[in-house]
Amino acid sequence: MGLNVKPLSDRVVIEPVAAENKTASGIIIPETAKEKPQKGKVVAVGKGTKKHEMTVKEGDTVLYGKYAGTELKLDGKDYLIMREDDILAIV
Repeated sequence: MGLNVKPLSDRVVIEPVAAENKTASGIIIPETAKEKPQKGKVVAVGKGTKKHEMTVKEGDTVLYGKYAGTELKLDGKDYLIMREDDILAIV
């Protein structure tokens, strides 16, 4: 991927998907009313710990909690770094 960050232990770096610009019925959502995305693509995975083996891998699309993770900006892109336990599901 070219990302120069390697998360430690059971942490994962996720690139959130862009928020929707329109509703299903065609209503345009203004920037201030957009919800924070809860879906993203895994771009880097730590090695895990002795007690916790990693189940997600790079390239997986995952769902995570609304307030999970710490926001991180690298090379002009937004990422989230969080523990694998904060990930709810692999899609």
